[in-house]
Amino acid sequence: MSAEGDENYLTTAEVARRLQVKPATIYAYVSRGLLTSVRARGRRGSLFAADEVDRVAARSVEHSGVVERIESELTLLKDDELYYRAHSARTLATTATPAQVATLLWTPTSPDPQLTKVDESEVFGVVRGGVELARAGMGVVPEGARLTDQLRVAVAVLGAADPLRFDLSPASVTAAAGRLIGTLVTALPGETVYGEATLGARLWPKLSDDDPRPELLDAALILLADHGLAVSTVAARVAASARANLYAVISAGLGALDGQYHGAAPTLAYEFLERAKHDPLTALSDQLRSGKQVPGFGHRIYQHHDPRAEVLLGLLGDHPIIATVRAIAERTPTFPNSDLAIAAIMHAYNFRPDAGDALFALARMIGWTAHALEEYAAPPLRFRAMGIYTGQPT
Repeated sequence: MSAEGDENYLTTAEVARRLQVKPATIYAYVSRGLLTSVRARGRRGSLFAADEVDRVAARSVEHSGVVERIESELTLLKDDELYYRAHSARTLATTATPAQVATLLWTPTSPDPQLTKVDESEVFGVVRGGVELARAGMGVVPEGARLTDQLRVAVAVLGAADPLRFDLSPASVTAAAGRLIGTLVTALPGETVYGEATLGARLWPKLSDDDPRPELLDAALILLADHGLAVSTVAARVAASARANLYAVISAGLGALDGQYHGAAPTLAYEFLERAKHDPLTALSDQLRSGKQVPGFGHRIYQHHDPRAEVLLGLLGDHPIIATVRAIAERTPTFPNSDLAIAAIMHAYNFRPDAGDALFALARMIGWTAHALEEYAAPPLRFRAMGIYTGQPT
């Protein structure tokens, strides 16, 4: 078959530009029957009917749109500010508790969290027998394993022990999420705080032996609870789209969070700040010389400041670690982000070195649960991306 005229046909290079793919992918489309190649009369190479290319382009946009544009009522990132269901996260961090914010994120019609008192022990309860079970699971990891490693094992164990984990109704999911988070915090090594204490108060003795300042951890848990479609949140939503149970959704999020470009960021900032405490200028110079980004500074979304960092660093007041942060910030063109703020809290109150990653993981479980609830209410399996075979032809 050959083309009679070139005006309604496109070359391989033109099709590649139109579809934004490599030329090799064009021939993969041909082998799959998505495109038909014709010979160009008097010319070398293949031509493709423009209307057929347009149909493939339309299908690609339609197919990928669901994956790339996920509608959500949860979190808004706008003008360098963070909002949960239209509430300023900056304000919530100092006026609400993690339990109130979890209720806000988990309940589409929840009232104003600043006006609604919730039962802390009820929202973040403990699974009967779950603490011992979680500790048994944590105990199988090798000595010296990180807290996040212990959390991942404990989530899997608690999920396997929950016979009602496949009940995906909102009430069941939110109850399970609260109990899971409460049980994990209680099961971590360290002194256990009981009663009506906030989640931050319960978590403090697990991370530090210093005199507690639970308002710092409460604020951090709130500010880190969700941040839109971060990679771990997308992983959690994909699992929920397949109707995986809550424990599997949390496990999916934890798996993505373990990546060096995501959940490890607080630890990298902590290690950098450890060097900078003794000599900020030398630490910064060495980091710049390495050609790597300065840990804890700048952000892909925020352009001028990270509101989460501003709140948390502000809560540290005039602690000496703030002088170190300022000494670095004055010599960099970017701004401190939440990872550096968490690292500063860790240094200020002698947290264990892996506390930042664990704090991040526990906080983000609140957000993953909220996103899972949205996915459970959406059509299932809507993340089936179109794979393009570019290997050897058959």
